[in-house]
Amino acid sequence: MLRIEYAYWLIAAFLLYTAWRNAGERQFARASFWALLGLLFAGGDLVLAQQKAGNALPAQIAGCMVIALALLAPLLRRRAHPETASASARVASALRLGHKLFVPALLIPLVTLLVALFGEHLSIGGYALFAKPQMTLTGLTLACVLALFAAARVAQAPLHQGVSEGRRLLDAIGWAALLPLLLAALGEVFTQSGVGAAISALAQMILPEGNAFLCLLVFSLGMVLFTVIMGNAFAAFPVMMAGIGLPLLVQRYGANPAILGSMGMLCGYCGTLLTPMAADYNLVPAALLELRNPYGVIRAQAWSAASVFVATFVIMWLLVFR
Repeated sequence: MLRIEYAYWLIAAFLLYTAWRNAGERQFARASFWALLGLLFAGGDLVLAQQKAGNALPAQIAGCMVIALALLAPLLRRRAHPETASASARVASALRLGHKLFVPALLIPLVTLLVALFGEHLSIGGYALFAKPQMTLTGLTLACVLALFAAARVAQAPLHQGVSEGRRLLDAIGWAALLPLLLAALGEVFTQSGVGAAISALAQMILPEGNAFLCLLVFSLGMVLFTVIMGNAFAAFPVMMAGIGLPLLVQRYGANPAILGSMGMLCGYCGTLLTPMAADYNLVPAALLELRNPYGVIRAQAWSAASVFVATFVIMWLLVFR
């Protein structure tokens, strides 16, 4: 049975491989960063098991490792590895392969979708192939592994070359690769610390009674604003849903929670297009493409973000209270 723990162990193995390669090149700060992160991924289950058993020491050690990651992050200056092939060789390879290059990339969403839809019905000898908890993430991991094998087959390249290229890209991105994970955790921290309740109290004090349109507008703009602040719509969603979405829009005004949640997330994604906090989407591509303006990607996306937000809000207003 494939479980989400296997995905974490696979990520841990890749991070430890990256650390080992950096240590061999005497990049000790970078090697330490990826090694600590790999150990955290590998030992997460052990920390949780010990914490449930009443032993807080592993969790405290994990906390110290997270602090060490924060101290090492400023030392991870962007590093450019030497190109593995010349520009002319890459162009010739792209022309030779043509549309076959899209096969590995398209395998990832296709396999993930198939596992999410049909994974619970798949079994071998009466044993389920996928564990139900977090089945979609397990499917995504399987899809990435299959895409790696497919890429090696399409490009007629050794499998380890794909792993090496992944390591090169990870080193180029650096600490920003952790932002989605950290910002999603930040949303849970905000929820547990009562930020959502504070927003709910403030909204009920300011918003006029019975004005569902204004309440929906504040919710939508709040999703954009909190996404801009935290860099991730997944971090903003629990805060805004706990503060305005559930207590006001759903319980008071009868909004459809499925429509509100899905289209509210889309409003949040508009904020992702506008913030440097979403470094992996907006700053890293500018650095990899060596743009003159580090915020050039954000400037190019601003009008798209505004138009998508307006269209999303109008459609949500028309549908969410039906």
